[in-house]
Amino acid sequence: MTQTAPIVLVVGSLHYDIMVEADHLPRRDETAVGSRWYPKFGGKGGNQAVSAQAHGAQARMLGALGADDFASFMRARLETSGVDHRFVTTNAAAPTGMSVAIMDAQGDYAATIVSGANLHIATAALDSADLWANVGLLVLQSEIPEPVNLAAATAARARGIRCLLNAAPARALSPEFARLVDILVVNGVEAEMMGAGAITSLKSAAAAAKKLADRFESVIVTAGALGLAAWSAEDAHFSMPAEKIKAVNSHGAGDAFIGALAACLVGGFDFKLACAAASRAAAAHVAGQPAAPIAR
Repeated sequence: MTQTAPIVLVVGSLHYDIMVEADHLPRRDETAVGSRWYPKFGGKGGNQAVSAQAHGAQARMLGALGADDFASFMRARLETSGVDHRFVTTNAAAPTGMSVAIMDAQGDYAATIVSGANLHIATAALDSADLWANVGLLVLQSEIPEPVNLAAATAARARGIRCLLNAAPARALSPEFARLVDILVVNGVEAEMMGAGAITSLKSAAAAAKKLADRFESVIVTAGALGLAAWSAEDAHFSMPAEKIKAVNSHGAGDAFIGALAACLVGGFDFKLACAAASRAAAAHVAGQPAAPIAR
């Protein structure tokens, strides 16, 4: 893929992540002793924009940061990653979003987020012709208020641009918003919350994708180490087992998948090939390997 491909527009969250490493995740009422901590660029929106850029697309982002030192760290990462951040605004009345994540020795994690400025994304920018210039795909997540997602999806539909929703974290979608989503990506927890049943195998993931396809043009249900299942009007339906790798860090794997998927879709991959490439990219992320542009 080349930078002449259509742009991936991500409207979403930005979080300054504090990562803590420990032997195990603390149980209720337990204080676990960590081995180290470090800051990390995060937020599903930010991670997905950086991933799309790293996997060969040009990414643009609409989001919000506070007027604080954390914002400087975040904006610098967007800049060095090559993401167009002209539409990431500064909100002096709210802090930069933050998360604290604890990761255990197996690479599993648990996290808590504070949304801060992510609750105040300036939707007026959605009327800007510059924001939508050469955009080929809109990417959304559920870490920002649904009214912002609804406004973005409405603007995309009016311009004939497809909308990909990573419905994470899990929350109910209004019918008004759901009908504007062209591509839905969910994990097992999110699929179950949307009424598609529990995901315990690729077979159940495929059944969930088929059920959700009654409401969306294309559906991808990711099932972690098991792989993924998808249902699409373009490619009927298929399942893909995940690559067998040694997990180093699963934090952000879903965002790596979404960014790579978006990069492939605007780069001209068909749906099935895009899913396969994104699955490999997510596996590489979990294995601790750096992201790289994806060739057809």
